[in-house]
Amino acid sequence: MKKQLFFYLLFINIVSAQNKEAINKLLDNWHKAAAEANFDNYFNMMHKESIYIGTDATENWTKPQFIAFAKPYFDKGKAWKFTVLKRNIYLSKDGKTIWFDELLNTQMKICRGSGVLIKEKKEWKIKHYVLSMTIPNDNTNEVVKTKASIEDALINELKK
Repeated sequence: MKKQLFFYLLFINIVSAQNKEAINKLLDNWHKAAAEANFDNYFNMMHKESIYIGTDATENWTKPQFIAFAKPYFDKGKAWKFTVLKRNIYLSKDGKTIWFDELLNTQMKICRGSGVLIKEKKEWKIKHYVLSMTIPNDNTNEVVKTKASIEDALINELKK
């Protein structure tokens, strides 16, 4: 019994490690595709029903909406370059869902990406991605002052 349990746990750890390796590769390639303005590779890694949430409060896009926003950048041959500083990956017990968070080096300095991937026909796809700018706690008041007038108007609009 102990031997069976040992091999079962070993198998689970191997599968988990393989999934994490595959996800790291997928996400690294996804960011690379953006840096190289490779439109097809970038958007093929996203699920057909994916959501992309950008750093601006108004950026909550379905895949077609995100494509419409991003295509002009890709067409110019320059999208964005994000390189991973740190990434955490978590796998559901059934092995069908992965969620992650990552710190990224970007043109906006450090940003945080987080998301969910699902397995569809033995292939992982990005289902949900959120990009956030990080703000050092000591600078929060300064940043709030900078964005207050813009976001106060948006808050009023969203309350209606």
